[in-house]
Amino acid sequence: MPTKPQHDGGWNPYLAGALSGVVSILSVWVAGKYLGASTTFVKSAGMLEKIITPERVAQMDYFRLEVPQVDWQWMFVVGIFLGALLASFTDGSFRWQAVPDMWAQKFGPGTGNRGLAAFGGGVIAMFGARLAGG
Repeated sequence: MPTKPQHDGGWNPYLAGALSGVVSILSVWVAGKYLGASTTFVKSAGMLEKIITPERVAQMDYFRLEVPQVDWQWMFVVGIFLGALLASFTDGSFRWQAVPDMWAQKFGPGTGNRGLAAFGGGVIAMFGARLAGG
């Protein structure tokens, strides 16, 4: 008989998913904007590069269309971080952990392989998101 996954007191995933869906619908309905985050990372890189070499950023065709500045989407990504932090504090699940328990059980407690896997997965996900238009 399958066992039910252990729930450590965090938010109900069905409630969290439903609330995310409501936020997504409201975003399109109220602001006319689809939720997304991949463009924010590109704009953040452009903002950092603008500090070092502003003339180079001004010459890039991409940044003529997508000006690297703080906008609604950038604030949305900041809100995701702050909301997740607040949720973890309110449900008592916040903790500093370099390697998740599930990873440590399968691959060991080393942070090197975990870091490489996380970075590689992030690169693949970002490439796919940008390829799909953001």
